[in-house]
Amino acid sequence: MAPPEDKPEVAEEFMAEKRSISTIVIIIAMQAEALPLVNKFQLKEDLDSVFPKGVPWVRYYGTYKDLNINIIWPGKDTVLGVDSVGTVSASLVTYASVQALQPDLIINAGTAGGFKAKGASVGDIFLASDVAFHDRRIPIPVFDLYGVGLRQALSTPNLLKTLNLKVGKLSTGDSLETSPKDEASIIANHATIKDMEGAAVAYVADLLKVPAIFVKAITDIVDGDKPTADEFLQNLAAVTAALDQAVTKVVNFINGKCLSDL
Repeated sequence: MAPPEDKPEVAEEFMAEKRSISTIVIIIAMQAEALPLVNKFQLKEDLDSVFPKGVPWVRYYGTYKDLNINIIWPGKDTVLGVDSVGTVSASLVTYASVQALQPDLIINAGTAGGFKAKGASVGDIFLASDVAFHDRRIPIPVFDLYGVGLRQALSTPNLLKTLNLKVGKLSTGDSLETSPKDEASIIANHATIKDMEGAAVAYVADLLKVPAIFVKAITDIVDGDKPTADEFLQNLAAVTAALDQAVTKVVNFINGKCLSDL
C-alpha cells in the first residue's frame, strides 16, 4: 500500500517503518546494568564525546551484526559520585542522544519494581505496553492528564511472541520508595511495573518522533513484605544478568528487521 502523497510526514513515517533498523540507542540508568551489555556487544567508550563538555554522560558504541549500537549511561553525579538515576537525567540524555545520533529506535533497559498482585515476580522480564508518571499530581482539569503523561510504547507483537516476554504497563516516579499517594496513582495507572526513568524517556521519544521500547527486569516486589531498598540491592546482580540476556535477545531479534517487522 502506497503512503498518502499529500501528507509528507505520513509518507516519511511509512518509509521509516519499511527501512531496516540501523542505529539503536539503549538508555540505561546504572553502570551495573550497562557494563555487562557493553562487554557482550564489545563496545568501546566514546572518549571524544558527542555530548556537551562537562556533563558526566557516557556513550559506549560499536557495531554488532548489522546494527550500530549506542549504550548511553547518564554517568556519575559530579558531586556525590552515585549513578545519575531519575527522570531529569534520563530525559536529558535521551534528548541529547537523539540529537547527536539520530537513532531508528530507542530501547530503555533497566531494573524495576513489580507488583505481585499483577503477576510480577523477581527476575521476570517485561516489555512495557504503556508508560506514565505516578508522582506528577496536578489536580486541575487537563493538567492532571498532562501530569500523568500517558504514552504508548512501540507495538512489537512479533518480538513478544518470539521471545515469550511478559507485558505490563509501566509507571515512573523519582522515588525508590512508594508513598501511599504514589501507590494510589500507580493503581490508577493500572501499572504492573515501576521504575524511575521510563516515562521521561517516552516523553522525549514522543516529542522527537523516535519509536521506543522498554525492557524491564524485576528486582523487587513493591507490594511485598521486604523493604524495597534491601530487596533491590539483594537481587541487583542476579537480575542484571537476566536483563543482559533479555536485551541481547531483543537486539538479536531486531537485527536485519524494520520497525513493522517487530
